[in-house]
Amino acid sequence: MNTSKAERLSRPVVRRTTIFRALLVGGAALSVALTGCSDQKTAAASTPSARASQADASLPPVLATIGDEQVTMADVRARVGDDLDQNETRYRLNQHKLVERALQDILRERVIKAEATKQGKTMDQLVAEEAGGSIEPSEVEIATWYKENQARTGGRALDQIRPQIADFLRDQKRSEAGARLEARLNKDRNVKINLEPYRLTLNNEGAPALGPAGAPVTLVEFSDFQCPFCGRFYPTLKQVEQKFGDKVRIVYRQYPIPSLHPNAFKAAEASLCANDQGKFWALHDMMFQEQDRLAVKDLKAKAGRLGLDQGKFDACLDSGRHTEQVQEDQKEASRVGVTGTPALFVNGVPIDGGAVSLDVVSKAIEKELARAKP
Repeated sequence: MNTSKAERLSRPVVRRTTIFRALLVGGAALSVALTGCSDQKTAAASTPSARASQADASLPPVLATIGDEQVTMADVRARVGDDLDQNETRYRLNQHKLVERALQDILRERVIKAEATKQGKTMDQLVAEEAGGSIEPSEVEIATWYKENQARTGGRALDQIRPQIADFLRDQKRSEAGARLEARLNKDRNVKINLEPYRLTLNNEGAPALGPAGAPVTLVEFSDFQCPFCGRFYPTLKQVEQKFGDKVRIVYRQYPIPSLHPNAFKAAEASLCANDQGKFWALHDMMFQEQDRLAVKDLKAKAGRLGLDQGKFDACLDSGRHTEQVQEDQKEASRVGVTGTPALFVNGVPIDGGAVSLDVVSKAIEKELARAKP
């Protein structure tokens, strides 16, 4: 488990000095404090991707010769192709993030700064006015946030993290006001962004899913039934289902981390055995509700409580029928850069932060729904 990020709650939130950078990070500190279960040794990747083939094209077809014998890129790929695919995906994703962040900075600086100059004010003053004159959180707001986010506080008392919560709410207000100001000014100045989000292609065929296949948004979660952060994200997934209904298709992909969670792999198999009988989501919910009871005998008992055909379920689990499917999911996850759980993708766009809040997921979904409108 990656506890270093969780410990950020005990340290002051770093404040940005420029308003356009603050708009980028506003409210992020406490959101990423709750992260996920991290796998230090990722699974092997799947077959080479089209992007990797394009990258290979920049290399000579014959890398070396030994007399008349040739050593080609195919030989190298046979040895380290999985690692090459992973590195290529991470490089392209990080490159896109850098471009996107720089573009956002430039647009915010030019658009908001131009308006500030026009009005004879600072950018901070414009944002403060948009927020209604003050971005300082009240004691009631701080107490309410603390009460509603107990799972994210690590058991700390309110007085221990009051300054961090205040910083978080202050940044959140600044970010929301800045976003409103930015949207209004972008519309006034006819700003058009041609850069599309970086999307990863996921092969979800055969994976358990909830929602219509033709939904405009697909939310894919790579998860581990024994990961406590996945357990904390489970209620959020339920809220997404309730909030968006048929507009979102939720796809569950397996990414057990046996080095951290010894019962996770078998739990993943059990979920697919339940899927054979049309009860994946029922067992999914029960396992997340009872994460402390995931031994094989517990999984079989759960199947019985859910009314599954016990003989078929037990035979499926004992035979390892779905071992390969779980391993294929692990390979797919590794190919797209997953190193921990939960890992979320909205229409192929990664959501950073692990077990993020409903607000973060909702904003990503709403962006995609807006793009889907004619």
